[in-house]
This record gives sequence, C-alpha cells and structure tokens, in this order.
Amino acid sequence: MPNLIPAETIEQRIFLIRGHRVMIDRHLAELYGVTTMALNQAVKRNRERFPEDFMFRLTKAERDELITICDNLRPLKFSPALPNAFTENGVAMLSSVLRSKRAILVNIQVMRTFTRLRQLISTHKELARKIESLERSIKSHDHQIEAIFEAIRGLMNPSESGRKIIGFRHGS
Repeated sequence: MPNLIPAETIEQRIFLIRGHRVMIDRHLAELYGVTTMALNQAVKRNRERFPEDFMFRLTKAERDELITICDNLRPLKFSPALPNAFTENGVAMLSSVLRSKRAILVNIQVMRTFTRLRQLISTHKELARKIESLERSIKSHDHQIEAIFEAIRGLMNPSESGRKIIGFRHGS
C-alpha cells in the first residue's frame, strides 16, 4: 500500500487540546482530499456517530491559541465558524462516513500515526520513571558518600586534645 502522506506531516497536525490528541477538521479535509465544508456536512449527517469524546467544537480561545501555534491555520482567524477537533476515535469513525478510496488509505495512515505516538508517549513515561528512580538512588548514594568522606576527614585530622602521648618525654 503506498504512503500517500509522510508520517511527519500527519504528526505535525496532531495537537493536544483539552487533554486529548486531536486533529482539526481543516487538516483532515486536506488529507482526505475534500473540502472542510464537505467533511463537516458528512459529520452533521451522521452526528450520532460522533459523541463529545470523538469530536468537539473548539472555543474561540482554543482557536486563537491554535492559530498562533500553526501558521497554516491563519485563515481560521477570520472565519465565523469554529473548527471541529477529532480525537483518535473520531478520526476512526470518519472512515465510515467518508467512503472514498483515498479517505480509507489516508485514514489507515492517520490511525497508524496515532498508534505510534501513543507508543512513543508510553516509552517516554517509562523512561521518565526510570530516570526518577535513578535520581532517588543517586541522592541516597550522595548522602552515604558524604558520610564516608566525613569519616575519612576525621581520620586524617585527629583531634589533639583527647589523645594521650605514649612514650618518653624528654626534658620533663
């Protein structure tokens, strides 16, 4: 199966909004080769397939923040309509609404990209846990090493006051 779109292109169009990794309707329409209006009309005709956890409309503040992050979304600044954001499940559901061959192929690539990102995030979380564990271990060792150095310093500079001199004293 040919890769219609590089994975990097898809990754750059996935945003974290409201704690969900989402893609914006405009970007999905570009990838599927349809207009944003056609995509949103297909969604409206099948609204029951897109509950709130599959798709949600951005607020003005979210739209404005997104425009500052992504240059190619600047035209949205002057649009009266707020864009829709599709979660991974929403993108999967789009394949049942948009039935063109290209939509199916693109959807497969998008789903693979979401899966890869999820795996990367999982790997990063595991690495973060391991690093945190190492840091705790190092801090514990730092205290132990410091105690060893204190003991060595104590042996190198014994206090003169508490020590009895053994042997002959000359001249007393």
